[in-house]
Amino acid sequence: MPVTSYRRSRAINEINMVPFIDVMLVLLIIFMVTASLITPGIIDVPHAGASSRPPDQRIDILIDASGGYALAGEVQREGLAEGDVMAVVQEQLEKQPDLPVMIAADSQLRYEQVMSMMKALREAGVQRIGLSVKD
Repeated sequence: MPVTSYRRSRAINEINMVPFIDVMLVLLIIFMVTASLITPGIIDVPHAGASSRPPDQRIDILIDASGGYALAGEVQREGLAEGDVMAVVQEQLEKQPDLPVMIAADSQLRYEQVMSMMKALREAGVQRIGLSVKD
């Protein structure tokens, strides 16, 4: 009888790992099968860069390193102040409300002046504003 009690205590101390391994392998197979059946969702991310076709008409606002304004594109003028630029833009917007405006600023220019121009254009009602950097 003492022999049997010894065997019982020894059997209790050992953990049988075979059922645990079987369960893990079954779960692995289930996850592998379900992962191959799930189709990933389609994400429509907007692209930045060159468009397929540039707009036919636009206003280009050029800002040089000293902060001077010039217009290019449909209207070409040089040596303008910000108020003059906004007057020309508003005049062109009355003719064509969806007219895009491109701001080309010198790379040495402070970003605050570009943001000021963008804010003024938004307040004037320009819907499409683009940015570019010129050297």
